[in-house]
Amino acid sequence: VLCVSLTAFFASKLEHESKHCNGKGFQRPGSSAFDRVYTANQNCGHAYPTFLAVLWCAGLLCSQAPAAFAGLMYLFVRQKYFVGYLGERTQSTPGYLFGKRIILFLFLMSVAGILNYYLIFFFGSDFEMHIKTITSAISPLLLIP
Repeated sequence: VLCVSLTAFFASKLEHESKHCNGKGFQRPGSSAFDRVYTANQNCGHAYPTFLAVLWCAGLLCSQAPAAFAGLMYLFVRQKYFVGYLGERTQSTPGYLFGKRIILFLFLMSVAGILNYYLIFFFGSDFEMHIKTITSAISPLLLIP
């Protein structure tokens, strides 16, 4: 629900900027404000499938609470990236880097869950509680910029 509402917000900003600029259609040469909004919207849209895949895998294979926390943080960071992109391009860099770190965290959670599954399958060793403890302890560190 939050992901859809954030995407709707991005689309409304794009529509507002499109109406604000003169001309018809999406190709408006010379409108740097429209170009920035359009590019930010495209960048955010292209990142969501990867985000949803690693969020789903991390929550399913590892631990739901840290994955949900990281997902909420990612949505907040994407908002920061989008708003930063509307200013100068250098303002979007912190949001971009922060988002990459969150995606990496979710990816590592997914890999840890897969490795735990294979350890159970081949050796009978279950490290699920250890992995959940570690991910729960590390997830607040995502707040550090």
